[in-house]
Amino acid sequence: MKRILVDMSVTLIHHGHIRLLKRAKELGTVVVALTKDEEVFKHKGYHPELEYKDRKEILEAIRYVDEVVPSNWIIDDKVLEKHQIDLVVHGDDVAESMRVNPKVLVIFPRTEGISTYLLRKRMLDASMRIFQRENGQR
Repeated sequence: MKRILVDMSVTLIHHGHIRLLKRAKELGTVVVALTKDEEVFKHKGYHPELEYKDRKEILEAIRYVDEVVPSNWIIDDKVLEKHQIDLVVHGDDVAESMRVNPKVLVIFPRTEGISTYLLRKRMLDASMRIFQRENGQR
């Protein structure tokens, strides 16, 4: 069975992530390369809402995930060799962090209408409305 690497930060997990993992599972054994907290901060400029250990626990509970390994921001051929990876699955937002042979890269379209950014925005908007209501503001 092929070993499939899915590179993820999943600082806030959502159904788009689940759909990507489900599609990856159709190809073989799913190994999630989970970005470490310090790497998220270094490259995105914020601390993840969920710490690495919590994100790992959530991913390990998902039936489409067989293994979770810590990962730096950059995914390259050395990472693939270390974990004996045959294919890399990613959403079509694949970024400069992917430095692997294009022949092993499988790109799936992103799930429309959802992203971690959108979730953060919704939470911020909801939090502001709650704060305003609790403080008598409109």
